[in-house]
Amino acid sequence: MFLSDIDIAKEVKHGTIVLKPFDRKRLQPVSYDISLGNTFIITEPHTTSIIDPVKKIFPKTHTVTVKNGGTFVLHPGVSILGCSKEHFGSDVYLIEMNGKSSLARIGLLVHNSASLINPGHFLQVTLELCNLNSVPIILRPGMQIAQLTFSTISSRTAKNYRQVGRYQGNNVRGYVAPRKAKKKR
Repeated sequence: MFLSDIDIAKEVKHGTIVLKPFDRKRLQPVSYDISLGNTFIITEPHTTSIIDPVKKIFPKTHTVTVKNGGTFVLHPGVSILGCSKEHFGSDVYLIEMNGKSSLARIGLLVHNSASLINPGHFLQVTLELCNLNSVPIILRPGMQIAQLTFSTISSRTAKNYRQVGRYQGNNVRGYVAPRKAKKKR
């Protein structure tokens, strides 16, 4: 069951949901709008001829930090990493992130696949931004970029994300680059 705007605000006040900074104006009926941070990770396309996530072959990247009031131009067909301005998480609720419909309609993907945020994971979410349009899209730090929904789960989990997650310990600010897949036990 999804939490309503009333319940989201109540859980933030009680500390069951961490959402910093919190702005009541960003509450929607059953979601909370998050904004774009100011750090972007760009692939240097000529540094490798192939990407192999299992063998941990990734191209080199560089970081671009946009100053307040600045813009970042995302060119057609380009995929970059960004992060949310907000730091959030919960030990008891499942959080799901979805892109904003208004941005999807102009060809901006906000996340390619990683929409679930497990209980116990506290982070500034890494955004997988991709321009599917045929013209550049201007990104502005602070713009509303995605929305979070909070769901109850049927019972407490046996393990939380801090114990089993690949990106555990991601209480740091900013994006997290890809990591090698764990070996199956």
